[in-house]
Amino acid sequence: MVTSRALGPAGWARRNPLVADGVLGLLLAVVSLIALVFQARNEHLPAPSPLAVALVLLVTLPLAGRRRHPLAVNLAVLAIAVLYAATPYPDLVTPIPLGGVVAVYSLAAWCERRTAFTVGAFVCGSLSVVAMLPATDSDLLDVTFTALLLISALVLGDSARVRRAHAATLEARAAWLARERDLEAHRAVAAERARIARELHDVIAHHVSMMVVQAEAGPPAVERGLPDAAQKFDTISALGRQALAEMRRLLGVLREETGRTEPALAPQPGLDQLPDLVEQVRRAGLGVELTVEGEAVPLPAGLDLSAYRIVQEALTNTLKHADASQARVRVRYRPRELRITVHDVRRAGAARAAPEGNAPTARGDDEPGAYERRNGHEPDGERRNGRELDDLDDAERNGREPPGARRNGRELNIAGRDGREFDGARGDGRERRGGHGLVGMRERAQLFGGTLTAGPGADGGFVVDARLPIGGGR
Repeated sequence: MVTSRALGPAGWARRNPLVADGVLGLLLAVVSLIALVFQARNEHLPAPSPLAVALVLLVTLPLAGRRRHPLAVNLAVLAIAVLYAATPYPDLVTPIPLGGVVAVYSLAAWCERRTAFTVGAFVCGSLSVVAMLPATDSDLLDVTFTALLLISALVLGDSARVRRAHAATLEARAAWLARERDLEAHRAVAAERARIARELHDVIAHHVSMMVVQAEAGPPAVERGLPDAAQKFDTISALGRQALAEMRRLLGVLREETGRTEPALAPQPGLDQLPDLVEQVRRAGLGVELTVEGEAVPLPAGLDLSAYRIVQEALTNTLKHADASQARVRVRYRPRELRITVHDVRRAGAARAAPEGNAPTARGDDEPGAYERRNGHEPDGERRNGRELDDLDDAERNGREPPGARRNGRELNIAGRDGREFDGARGDGRERRGGHGLVGMRERAQLFGGTLTAGPGADGGFVVDARLPIGGGR
């Protein structure tokens, strides 16, 4: 990488502009004094007087401030040059015009363009008029040469100003691009972490939850001598192996992304594996009814995986949290949309319980819908406009939002008095839905431009409804 230190004197001057200008003014002063002495000797004149030396120094030394005060320096140099030309001192062909040239260049380089050209034209005209005075003993060639020098300095200074402004713009843009690159990298890392977290949560939560269900049911089955007792332990073993296989697949993907090993060849789960998933859940003790409507169409791998994970997480939540006897899974292929609905059905006589700390304390609090009324929600299953919303299709037919969607502009999620969110409740009074599962499902839907709503259904169960766009023209 080339740095400013590798650019020699130019790089040093850019790093130390004030010192560089001071050195320039000092060098011009020394050259002017030497020229003054030699010119006096060549013309057989007395040694330069202190006034002559002072005028020469006043023409050159102010150039040390040419960047900070270009206009003042330019006017000062002009005034001293005119004053020197009006005196009988030796005609300094080089130092005096050279100081004016540097001053005009600095004016154009460090002032606004209109000011620079206005003052520059005035300086050029003034020095040209002074050069034609009889006291200067200058001819037309000297005047023309001086004018050309000043005009060239003005043009070069303006060009330097434009280049500097362009360089500053490029530097600012490069800095902005660097910040954007860092932000994009940060967003990519955050998105990747979220994706990995969703996958880990879905894989572990599903398999471990079913293992826990089977493990809890195993000892009672053994005590009663039920014929399927041994099968429950076989199921636990199979679920553990599946969880390990899924974990290996995820680790293989991570290693593939870092380039440390060959890519994993195990296929990603998709909607075509829903029957196997449903069978797993049935073996865990939950009756599941799977309905597929419409003609199945090929889906992108990411969308197919997300749809599968949404169903998997919804069924896992039902197993973990719900006092449900059955779940209905509907997958509907529409021309522009894939719609997935998972609706669990509560066991007969199961009542919706309030979160911990909100136990019924007054008469009527244990009635259906009492908790929702206390929290400002409409009780599930109540009649609206004379009709009861029994399921999603009835809601759609009547032009209303499906259960679990938004009502009155808000999403129907039950919240306890302590501010925690409860998307439904268990029959034992504990929280029904964990936060990470619903968040992960919503993120999966939003990743592909879809939506996901979750909330109590009209029959007291819990409904997860996902809409995923699959493109047009199908």
